[in-house]
Amino acid sequence: MYIHEKVSLDENVTLIAENGKCAVYKVKDASGEGLMTCYGVFPGVILMYNDFHMEHCHSHIKPRTDLFCIDHCREGRIEWELDNGACIYREAGTLQFDTREKHALNFNCPLRHYHGLTINIFIDEAQEHLSASPDGFAVDLRGLRGKLCPGGWPSAMAADKIPDFHFELLYTIHEPIRAPLSRIKILELLLYVDVLPAGNEFIKRPYFRKDQVDTIKAIERFMTARPENHYTIAELSSRFKISITSMQRCFKGVYGSSIYAYMKAWRMNAAAVMLRQKNASVITIAADFGYDNASKFAGAFKDVLGKSPREYRKDMV
Repeated sequence: MYIHEKVSLDENVTLIAENGKCAVYKVKDASGEGLMTCYGVFPGVILMYNDFHMEHCHSHIKPRTDLFCIDHCREGRIEWELDNGACIYREAGTLQFDTREKHALNFNCPLRHYHGLTINIFIDEAQEHLSASPDGFAVDLRGLRGKLCPGGWPSAMAADKIPDFHFELLYTIHEPIRAPLSRIKILELLLYVDVLPAGNEFIKRPYFRKDQVDTIKAIERFMTARPENHYTIAELSSRFKISITSMQRCFKGVYGSSIYAYMKAWRMNAAAVMLRQKNASVITIAADFGYDNASKFAGAFKDVLGKSPREYRKDMV
């Protein structure tokens, strides 16, 4: 079952491989690329594994029939731009229920990577198949979509709020039993969410205006282009003409952590690359990231990477 037979895709999405059991699509733009690996589970249901190493992508997703999607984020972070000018974010360990009706033309990966899966349910075909099955599966898919996506808007919840359901199994199914076990797990998931009262256990995610998000991304680019400088919150607020409260709230919404925590992790991961690739001394690398005290740099590095810079470099040899 091919996803392009059900959904209109952009020119930047190409089918690169298929073997009758699965189809692999590549998404590519100037910021990187991603893979979508699709398996037909049963008529009307496609399980898609998403692995993206890119920052942003133009994505014209338009289903040709009524669609209900369940998205699970395993790692990373993804930004959905909605057609009302707002942006929402899905982080690791989160489920999103969506119809793709409100999706605009872009999605972004603020952390430059995203890994997860999407259960694509094409309502009419899937309902017809399930209604005719001998096990008498009783979930009303259209009603479920209406409950979880009122007015076509997405909703979300923490995956661990569904008792005893282990998403990791969907990522580690062995090929010989992938089809039957995927079917069992997807039907089990639908039964779980069907009995949830509307609004129960759902995450109240903030929506951010596109202009706010653009400002926050400009702040991130400004700081990462000058890693030797440690700017204060007040300095950034004044330079980018955004209130401190709005800046802190929106930055955490976009990147999943505070400005301080994000930049500390960014600097230490960039320093780790230099330790692997260059012969510069630890003191020199520390100075490149704004640390004039080698011990403070070593402490920050160990906080993020779990080893001192010297231990890290030694282990890379």
